[in-house]
Amino acid sequence: MKLWKCGACGYVHEGEEVADICPKCRLGSENFVLMSNEDADRVYRSDKTNDYHMQLVRLAMQMDEVARQGIADDLDPSCVHVFERAKQYAWEIKQMAKAELAGHIAKGKY
Repeated sequence: MKLWKCGACGYVHEGEEVADICPKCRLGSENFVLMSNEDADRVYRSDKTNDYHMQLVRLAMQMDEVARQGIADDLDPSCVHVFERAKQYAWEIKQMAKAELAGHIAKGKY
């Protein structure tokens, strides 16, 4: 399978033939460039890891919500302290995962 990258918006199309129209920016096939085998391999190899990073973001968002509920419950100061720390850790994990995804995108690994 071949990968084609839209030069206008960066969308990556998978197929033996170039897409007629880019699904993202709606420009024509003339904007697509066939990716090298090396770049295509990097995209395929990174796909699974990118999914893992997105899962971390979703889990961190869930952790943040639980921590917010625990803070709001306000059972006692030590409980609130744990929830406040969990909320901070969730933020840090989410930001690290997003930064890593941004790095992958900057390197063409998406």
